[in-house]
Parts: sequence; structure tokens; C-alpha cells
Amino acid sequence: MERFNRTIKLFGNENFEKFQNTKLILLGVGGIGSFALDSLYRTGFTQITIVDFDTYEESNRNRQLGSDDNIDRIKVEVLQEKYPGIEIINLRITEEWVDTFDFSSYDYILDAIDDIPPKVRLIQKYYKKLITTSGGAKRIDPSKIEYISIWDTFNDPFIRNIKKQLKRRGFKKKFKVIFSSESPLCIEKGSFMAVTAAFGLMMSSLVVQKILQK
Repeated sequence: MERFNRTIKLFGNENFEKFQNTKLILLGVGGIGSFALDSLYRTGFTQITIVDFDTYEESNRNRQLGSDDNIDRIKVEVLQEKYPGIEIINLRITEEWVDTFDFSSYDYILDAIDDIPPKVRLIQKYYKKLITTSGGAKRIDPSKIEYISIWDTFNDPFIRNIKKQLKRRGFKKKFKVIFSSESPLCIEKGSFMAVTAAFGLMMSSLVVQKILQK
């Protein structure tokens, strides 16, 4: 347990055991999700399932853990080697998959995907145990990241579209999202690891905080 000595000093043995007994599913392991995974794994979370369909590309190397020396390899398989003991599902996350997959055994669902239809469906169905993010690309200032009501977000065309879809489906419930108030600095998906990683680390922190607050 020397590996987790400093974690236990901070949280105590009882909370550390809670971390190990918490079951998580992480959707998307790119620039945001890979850092959430790394942080949670290093903190002692052992029951983690990751879901992604993609392979590593050269352009991923500016922000994604696992991408170095693994171009063209399947992301979830690389990360299972890097983080032994995690479970993997190699598939594209769609709205149909969200509707048919059994999420009941998971304590928290971590959503780091950037496809709008499945993201909207996740919020609709699982808002009570879902931790989700808005867009992390096109920004340079991690100090602008916060966890606020989705209805109070602004400056983000991506989350604006999600809000529009939720309203069309009659979803008006209270729900928070990891969000950056910084205005996008480019049109295409330029990215800076200091921000995308901070989104993932915020996601990891929220899991821990929610467990401690129970």
C-alpha cells in the first residue's frame, strides 16, 4: 500500500476503501477522459470501465495520454495495458447504445465524449449519477473552468446545442456540467493540453467530492 500512502494520509482509510469499492464507467478516453482515468487510477479507483471506439492518430499526441508510440493502435487496449485491471469496451458510443446498455451497476457515469446525440441522451436518462463536460478545445486558460448549471453556461456553441436539444425533449431538470467561460479562440478544433487535461482532472475531483459528501 506504499503506492497509496499519501492518498490515504489525505483521505483516510475509510474513504480510500470507498474509492476502491466505487464502480465507474468512463465514456471517451481522449484529451479529457484519459486524464480523468489517470487521476482516478492513481487515487486508488480499481473498478473502472472505459468505452471508446477510436485508434490513436499523430494529431492526438499534443494532448492524449497513451498516444505516444501507439499510433494506429486501439485506444482502450493501449490504456488497459497502461492501467492493469480496468475493463474495456471498444465501440462507438451512440444514442442507441446508451438506450440499450445496462448502466445500473455503476455508481457514476463519466461523460467525456463530443457527440451531441448520445450526450443529450445520457443527460436525459442518467443525470442523477452523470458527470459530464462541455467543450475543452479552442481555449488556453484552465482558470476559467467551473462546475455550474448547464442552464447558466454561455460562450460555448457546443453546450448551447446540447441545451437546445434537451429543451426540445422536455428536459428541464437541475444538472451541472464542467464548463469553461473562456470564449473560443479559433474556429477549428485547436487544443491545448493545459485546458483539456484540467477538464479531466476536474472530472476526477468531482467523483471524489461526491463520494466524500455521501
